[in-house]
Formats: sequence, C-alpha cells, structure tokens
Amino acid sequence: MSLLSIFVTALLPILAIGAVGFVLGRVKDIDPDPLNTVTVYVLAPALVFYSLATTTLDGSTLVSLTGSVVVYHVAMILVAGAVARVVGVSEPLLGALVLVAAFPNSGNYGIPVSSFAFGDGGRSTAVIFLAVQSIVIYTLGVYIASRGNTRADGGRATWRASLENVLRIPLVYAVVAALLARYLGLVPPTDLAAMQTLKLVGDSSIPIMLLILGIQLARADLGSTLSRVGLVAGLKMVVAPAVAVGIALVVGFGDPVVARTFVLEAAMPAAVTPLILVAEFGDSEMGGVPLAQFVSAAVFVTTLISIPTLSVLIFLLESGMVV
Repeated sequence: MSLLSIFVTALLPILAIGAVGFVLGRVKDIDPDPLNTVTVYVLAPALVFYSLATTTLDGSTLVSLTGSVVVYHVAMILVAGAVARVVGVSEPLLGALVLVAAFPNSGNYGIPVSSFAFGDGGRSTAVIFLAVQSIVIYTLGVYIASRGNTRADGGRATWRASLENVLRIPLVYAVVAALLARYLGLVPPTDLAAMQTLKLVGDSSIPIMLLILGIQLARADLGSTLSRVGLVAGLKMVVAPAVAVGIALVVGFGDPVVARTFVLEAAMPAAVTPLILVAEFGDSEMGGVPLAQFVSAAVFVTTLISIPTLSVLIFLLESGMVV
C-alpha cells in the first residue's frame, strides 16, 4: 500500500472529523468538558468492555502487552527526564515535559488510527494500551506532576489521592469486568441485543473522541511557547516510537498486528491528560510561562507533526520493515 493510500484510508477520515471539531471550536464557544465526561464515564468504558470481552487475543498476549505498555512508559519517563536534565530543564517545567513526552494520545487519536490502520485487532490492542496507560498516568503521572510542587491549597498530592483518581476511572472497572467475564466464560454472544447495544455505544466514542480533540486543539493557547516545544516534539515523535520498537523486538509478540499497533500507539502525539494533571497538581507557571500553555502548545505541534510521521510509520509497519 502506498503512502498516499495509507493517508487516505487511515488518517484522512480521522483528520476530517477532527477538523470539524477544530472549526466548531473556533466559531463556537464550546466547552468540551461535558463531552469528556460522557466519553470517560459512558462511551469509553463500553468500548473497552466490548473490545476486551470479544477480542481474539489470547491470555498470554494480553499479559505481555500489559507489561510492555508499563515498561514503555517507565522507559520514556526515564529517557525524557535524563535528556531534559542534560539540556538544563528544571522543575516544574521538567515534570510537564516528561509527562508530555511519555504519554501518547492513545485514546481519542490512537484508537481511531489503529482501528483504521489494522482493523479489529488494532482497535482491541489500542484499547488495552489505553486502559493500562490510564492507570499509569493517574498514579505515576500524578507523582511526576506534583513532585516538588505545591498545589493551590498549599498541600501536596499523595499516593492515596492518586489511587483515588484511579478508582474513579470507569475504564478500570470495565477492564476488570471484561477480563472476569472472559475467565468465567460468561461473555454473551455478540449477536445478543445487549451486546449489539454495547457495541453501538462503544463505537460512538471514536467520532466523539475526535471531535473533542479538534475542539481542544482549537482552544490551545500557543502564545510564546512554540520555541520551547522542539525538545518535547523530538522526544515524542522520534524517540518514543524507537523505544517502542525496541520493546516489541525484545518481547517478540506472536501476533504481528499486536506488535505493530503497540508501536503505532507509542508514536501518537502528546495526550491532553498531562494538561489536566499540570493544572491540578503542578505549579502554574515557570519563568513567567504558564505550564498549561506549554502543554497545550506541545499537544498542538505534535498533533500536526503526526500527520506525516504516522503515515510513514504505518507504511513501514505494514511492509514489515519495522516489526
């Protein structure tokens, strides 16, 4: 498949929906928070449960994939932190940079891209990647965002608060419920009305996620931070997929679709969740530059860069030149 056909089939539909959200966010004063709430508490859990409950991936693949996602995030945190310190980046900007570099947009961008690129197997793998990442970012990510920083109330984030954040995410319970149903052999037939309804609800999360992404990008305040995101863009769009390729080669996934989707998810642009963590747990600015503005600029820039880089990466993955 040529680069042009990959772009047209895997990325153009996603960019088109995201562009609608972007234009909507520019011409209308739309608050994406209610859409986020519906997605997090209803649509995404339905997608996660149905995908995991009906996936054809075997138990050993699920375990190896889960471990690989955790290893990937820890590796990227260490690499990004080391590079940032070498070039003289200090806290709290260092924490924000690490969060942006280590956590890809595996949800409202990664799931649609993986689904279009690699079909049902890609979507199932992307869902697992998102579920594991959600747990990591609301534990280790909260610690990074709050390390050395005081919150607005003068307090500091604790591991107990981090755990409470994790337990409030319906994704976690959707994962547990799906795995338990598979283990007990209680997964209903897919042609059952309840399962068809669940699938319909879950599938609707994909276009909603893309609309949210477009609206969020339209609200990004780039300001004077564009010159500061070069380092994080390099870490996110070059180093991150290279780290994922290394992990995939070491793990040796038996299913090539799982391996390729794992690398593709790692190569996604920066996630929006670090923006939430920085606002909630970190100091508000560094050297007069708001950290939220820095994260917004990083999300915007890496998303733009991802258009050509993901096209090339999907081409290399489909040709078997990478994993």
